[in-house]
Amino acid sequence: MLKYICKRLVAAVITLLIVLTLAFMVVRLMPGSVYDDPNLPQGVIDILEQKAHLDQPLLIQYGYFMKGVIFENDWGTSVKVSPGVPAFQVLAQRIPVSLTINLAALVFALPVGIALGILAAMKKNQKTDAVISVGVVLGISVPSFVFATLLQYYIAYKAGLLPILFAPSGTASQKILSLILPIIALALGPIATITRYLRGELIEVMGSEFMVLARTKGLTNHQSIVHHALRNSAVPMMSVLIPMFANILGGSMVVERMFSIPGVGGLMIQAINANDYSLAVATLMFYAVLSVITVLIVDLSYGIVDPRVRVEG
Repeated sequence: MLKYICKRLVAAVITLLIVLTLAFMVVRLMPGSVYDDPNLPQGVIDILEQKAHLDQPLLIQYGYFMKGVIFENDWGTSVKVSPGVPAFQVLAQRIPVSLTINLAALVFALPVGIALGILAAMKKNQKTDAVISVGVVLGISVPSFVFATLLQYYIAYKAGLLPILFAPSGTASQKILSLILPIIALALGPIATITRYLRGELIEVMGSEFMVLARTKGLTNHQSIVHHALRNSAVPMMSVLIPMFANILGGSMVVERMFSIPGVGGLMIQAINANDYSLAVATLMFYAVLSVITVLIVDLSYGIVDPRVRVEG
């Protein structure tokens, strides 16, 4: 197992290096320049670009960038979004807010999705199952920002039950209330995904021989599902549950912008629109690191959930 973990860590580092290279190249190849400003004379722009090595070929720029990252832990400085502030310092200020709403969405989605999945499996081919299936189709096919728009209009604007936008200067209770709608918008898709996968896995497991034996021994349908079927369905579900956090985080980019939440998603959109090279690369790497970590956790979690799973070779 230790050998396998070391191999996965090496693969994760190589993956991050590839992503970092691609992110650098894509960001630098975007039209325009970080120093484009109608208020600056062309001579000043040329001097700034020369100082930042932007007048050099792309591969030489990449060499300077990697040298700073590897030997100096220098990811560059924001030029437009937060002028003069190191890129990762700007990013660090936004991470807690994004993690809070995304973790809250995942925590909210798990019990609701599991409960709906169990209910749909127990009521297979009945009206309850049909209603849940319609909700699952809508949850999977409709993007989170569409749900966010509907929640903003009907619950916040029409009904006036919750704030339309995030209240950064409000009290703790006002901040919590203003985060409810974006959390719900981000959680609806994961709820549908969990319900769909769990229903399918439970229906398959419920027809197994060990489940028939459990019911013949006197266990009720509910007991056999909770104590036996749910555990056996957990292994394939792990490949869905853990990466779901990274998926929610990706979907929150637009939702954060819609609710004026000062998170990483809105920061990345700002950085890309402003051609803020260093900040854009830093935010892209933040998402890449989270994605690689979630994949690594999925691989290692199989053996924890089901002792029959063994890593060989």
